[in-house]
Amino acid sequence: MSQNPTLTGLVRPGDVRRVDWSTFDWKTRLLTAGVPCQPFSVAGNGRGDSDTRNLFPEAIRAVRELAPEAALFENVSGLVFYDDLRRYFDYVIRQLRHPSLAPEKGETWLEHDRRIARHERSHGTRPEYNVIWKLLNAADFGVPQVRWRVFIVATRDHFPKYTFPEITHSRGALLNALASGAYWRTHHVRPRRSHLNGGVTENDGHLPWRTVRDALVGLPQMARTASGDGMNHWRIPGARGYQRHTGSRLDWPSKTLKAGVHGVPGGENALVQANGRIRYFTFRETARLQTFPDNHTFLGTRNRVTSQIGNAVPVDLARIVARPLLRILRDGD
Repeated sequence: MSQNPTLTGLVRPGDVRRVDWSTFDWKTRLLTAGVPCQPFSVAGNGRGDSDTRNLFPEAIRAVRELAPEAALFENVSGLVFYDDLRRYFDYVIRQLRHPSLAPEKGETWLEHDRRIARHERSHGTRPEYNVIWKLLNAADFGVPQVRWRVFIVATRDHFPKYTFPEITHSRGALLNALASGAYWRTHHVRPRRSHLNGGVTENDGHLPWRTVRDALVGLPQMARTASGDGMNHWRIPGARGYQRHTGSRLDWPSKTLKAGVHGVPGGENALVQANGRIRYFTFRETARLQTFPDNHTFLGTRNRVTSQIGNAVPVDLARIVARPLLRILRDGD
């Protein structure tokens, strides 16, 4: 396995809240931010703006001070599903359209939101950025995982407007492949009857959702321990099934991978094997489910690696969402 780095660049560790972006003297083409999701997820108590981990203000401050040509943000679906969080999400979108209207000292976010809304209603007002967002399921784009995430794209008002890519894979196409036997023949295994209950659906022209079995094709046998393992592919003991902790199915996209090690509800980081027993996914398996290349290795303790993989945007989904944005930036040149 190659040990060459798959990511290169300058990394400056530190607290983003202490960064003075105005001191950066280079032209910024694209700003991307994976704002912490805990304030907006049920698992993280969904406290929104009152959560100290909410870094949306810092992401927007970076937009204000760097004035990038485009920005790309990602977060959990709770932002648009829950009414109290949705109002804050709408505020984030308004700020991105008018980032130069900074919050004033002592101004609450609700007061700031009303001020931006009044500005938008003013005659002749134009947004500084065109902003578009969409809720996407990673499985619909060939990622072997059901993972709903909100993507926000902002482009300078003089650039062409961004359009999200169309889906390429579907649940119905997978059900058809299971029912027709095509899926089982591809993997040279006997059909499992539990998957045949979905029935045949109308052909929608899409490829089948990719499954856990699809993702794990070609992996070597897992190592018994981490010692001597070179690709994050060693057996993690201790998995057990119990009520509402059932693991992911082999012949279906995995559940949404989580960043926690213990107490993960629903068994998202575990697999139900063909014999019915449950085991933890190895790190390499979860990396495959997040579509990382096999030569991208993860360093650190089990907690750290689980967090790195579980918090990531699936690589293939990021590429698919970013590709139209790259074309817009190139055309802007």
